[in-house]
Amino acid sequence: MGSGFIIYKFILASLILIISLVVAMYSTLIERKMAGFFQDRFGPDRAGPWGIFQPLADGIKLFFKEEFMPNTADKFLYILGPSLTMLIALLTSAAIPWGGDMVINGKVYPLQVADINIGILYIFAIVSIGVYGIMIGGWASNNKFALLGAIRASSQMISYELAMSLAIIAVVMMTGSLSLKDIVDSQKGINWNVWYQPAAFIIFLVCAFAECNRSPFDLPECETELVGGYHTEYSSMKLGFYLFSEYINMFISSAVMATLFFGGYHFPFEDSLGLSPNALAAVGFLVLFIKITFLGFIFMWVRWTLPRFRYDQLMRLGWKALIPLAIVNIIITGVVILIKQG
Repeated sequence: MGSGFIIYKFILASLILIISLVVAMYSTLIERKMAGFFQDRFGPDRAGPWGIFQPLADGIKLFFKEEFMPNTADKFLYILGPSLTMLIALLTSAAIPWGGDMVINGKVYPLQVADINIGILYIFAIVSIGVYGIMIGGWASNNKFALLGAIRASSQMISYELAMSLAIIAVVMMTGSLSLKDIVDSQKGINWNVWYQPAAFIIFLVCAFAECNRSPFDLPECETELVGGYHTEYSSMKLGFYLFSEYINMFISSAVMATLFFGGYHFPFEDSLGLSPNALAAVGFLVLFIKITFLGFIFMWVRWTLPRFRYDQLMRLGWKALIPLAIVNIIITGVVILIKQG
């Protein structure tokens, strides 16, 4: 591995980091605009034309808000909580293939920071650590509402990770690989996994709502019961880290779903267009973002449409409905594969 390849990987990782932050910023604006549409009112429209500078105004506001820390808080863990949550949210993008291979000076450069053969396991391993950031922040605040939110978050995220993992097993059984690039390449054209595994996609989608603490599964931070949940005692950019990480997680979850179930950067008739490898990689990158945008719209649509679940309903859905359904889906997938092989 030459120095040029390492520099390329560093530049690609930096670009993905910047894109993730920009997407998270403007997702807040899009969501508030959609909320205004659903509620028959205007969204943000004061900061710049159509409110396009509203995310910048919100960011500046968070930077200059008073930095507050409770006297009884564990100061080290209080700072570690949002920092860890933000770091974990950004690390998950490393294994996602964002496009096809590019050819520069006769050398092939993939649009993927880390093409590891267990990419899907890497993402689940990183995501499973994310619960610590929320749990640490809620506990370190020394606030009963924050602690209740953290306890809810930990049990919710751990429970729904099981159903999410089981849903992915069916896709891995069909593909025969844990590499995200192999899973994407197996869906070339319109041979998407969602046609063969609709149950796995629905289970994964519902679990993604719970993993991102998005309504109707936003029990860890519901204002009507817990003031603000696990981040009740946070202000300024520490609060901003928690809020930003939610939108980055939503963006990455949409990218993972597009990769696993909707063909990733592949699109119909790509081989018949006669494009160069670099042009094909650029078009594939745009196609992937269109798919991510559609899935992100579903996240926002559901938030402003469905009411919040009760906590017992949330846990019952995860343990008594989604996990058994995912296991049945695995059994059916295995039987179909054996029949085809026989």
